[in-house]
Formats: sequence, C-alpha cells, structure tokens
Amino acid sequence: MEIRIKKLSDIVNPKYQSEGASGFDCQSTVDIELKSNERCKIPLGFCIELPHGYEGQVRSRSGLSFKEGLVVIPGTIDSDYRGEVCAIVVNMDERIRIISRGQRIAQFVIAPIIKADFEITDELSSTDRGINGFGSTGWKWI
Repeated sequence: MEIRIKKLSDIVNPKYQSEGASGFDCQSTVDIELKSNERCKIPLGFCIELPHGYEGQVRSRSGLSFKEGLVVIPGTIDSDYRGEVCAIVVNMDERIRIISRGQRIAQFVIAPIIKADFEITDELSSTDRGINGFGSTGWKWI
C-alpha cells in the first residue's frame, strides 16, 4: 500500500525497522526535558494521507517504555486529518528524562477500520460472563 507523507522536518525518514515490524518509527523534532509523571505533546514532523477506511495509531516503542519509562498515550489519526502528527509522551520514571531531537520515541501503525451500524435495544444476548467486569476472568486486585 502506498501512503503519502508530507515532511515538515529534515529528520523524518519513515521506515520499518524489521521485516515483521507492524509500525514505522517516529522521531522527536524537538529537544525536551520531562520531569517524573509529566506529559507533553511532541511534534513528529510529518503529515500523512491515509486512505478512507484506515487509521493511524501512534503508539509506544516497547524498549523505550520498559528501559526509560517513556510511554506514549495511544492516539488515533483519522483518514481525513491532514495536520502534523504528534505523540503524547508521559515520563513514568521517577527520574527526569531528556528527549533529544531525532530520537525515535513512537511508532505509527496503519490499520483498517470497521464502521458499525448501531441498533438500539433494551436487551443483549446472554453469555457465561454476563455483566462481570474488571478482574472477573482471573485478575485479582490487591
């Protein structure tokens, strides 16, 4: 699938890092210091033209999240959005973290979407689980 990207920064180089990668890496276009539990919006230096019926998902890079505590709050890019793509990054570590211009901080996944036709009803079909929610299938809260 061919996707059109408008570069807003010289550092933008969308590419998949491995044969099986589901997302391409995105780089910060700014230098920023994040205190513990602080969040910021980081511009990624590109606009994208997604085909109708697809979305873009801005996600964390697992290694950066695990090793550095920098987590991307997932974001959705709709097919009709033409502005700059950004990442909302949170520092979950207790230490101040520095994000440098050019650092790979997020990944962008392109995925098909399904539009639903909704039927408003007073009843839903029954299941063994029923209305049991949070933790009902094995997770135990401490």
